[in-house]
Amino acid sequence: MADKLIPATILTGFLGSGKTTLLKRVLTEAHGQKIAVIENEFGEENIDNDILVSDTQEQIMQLSNGCVCCTIREDLRATLALLAERRRKGELDFERVVIETTGLADPGPVAQTFFMDDEVAESYLLDSVLTLVDAKHANDQLDTRQEARMQVGFADQIFLSKTDLVDEAAVDALQHRLRHMNPRAQIQKVHFGEVPLAKVFDLKGFNLNATLEIDPEFLTTQGHDHPPHDHDHEGHDHGPGEACDHPHHHAHDDDVKSFAFKSERAFNPTKLEDFLGAIVQVYGPKMLRYKGVLFMKGSDRKVIFQGVHQMMGSDLGPKWAPGEKKLSKLVFIGIDLPREILLQGLEGCLV
Repeated sequence: MADKLIPATILTGFLGSGKTTLLKRVLTEAHGQKIAVIENEFGEENIDNDILVSDTQEQIMQLSNGCVCCTIREDLRATLALLAERRRKGELDFERVVIETTGLADPGPVAQTFFMDDEVAESYLLDSVLTLVDAKHANDQLDTRQEARMQVGFADQIFLSKTDLVDEAAVDALQHRLRHMNPRAQIQKVHFGEVPLAKVFDLKGFNLNATLEIDPEFLTTQGHDHPPHDHDHEGHDHGPGEACDHPHHHAHDDDVKSFAFKSERAFNPTKLEDFLGAIVQVYGPKMLRYKGVLFMKGSDRKVIFQGVHQMMGSDLGPKWAPGEKKLSKLVFIGIDLPREILLQGLEGCLV
């Protein structure tokens, strides 16, 4: 297709976390971007009618600043296809799509729509999953609702709302907890949905690129012998899977966890493909996001792979630069994944 693909953003977060506030802001601000918003109509509160220009039978509305708003009646696929078709015909004009999921949704199936459906994949490019976390109620929600933990595990970017309602120590502890669940996502505090659009769009979270954007300390070492860091990570100076020495963190052993694998030995391509294929068959529903930059035997280029649940894709990346240390790095985020089985299995795929 000659047309550029339409970037899509999935907005998720628990009830009351401020998704609607953020959306309203994105929709009413004079940012000059034409955005189509797809709302799951079970949303706690729908976009107010006073910012909508007209209500048509088709439930697609043009907004005063040129944005388009649309509620999902049947399924997401059909809605995306309809919007793309009307855009091609010149009936609707928009540059990007934001999909707001219901507060209790696992964003996984929404994300998979962009990879599984050819018609959708021809028109759209999934950019990122944004997750709003309500700082005041987050610990309760994360303790009691697995969907809340999954939304954190899925995120490319986490926005913390309502941080003004809790003290700083509580915010630090919450950020620490979120980082354990998902070291890939950047965490940013937001006030009443006031988010610079640069933090919302074009994050390229699903791009197959050679950077593994992940908390750098998460990959530094798995051992105990590293000095403390002076990064602003709230004393986050332990490797993945190690015990925290902060007493107030011990209450949470979340089922959504992340771990990394690192090796300077090359992978045997066939063994690795078989192993990953088998793992995804068995654990796919519990695998939220996973990504790796791989050093493969017999290839002078980096191999990049990533996946969402059972959907996995890989691509050849850039060549290893002369003198560059060849190294594989993988990160997995999932629900109760068998860390030892995965790490030993990966170890067994090395040349």
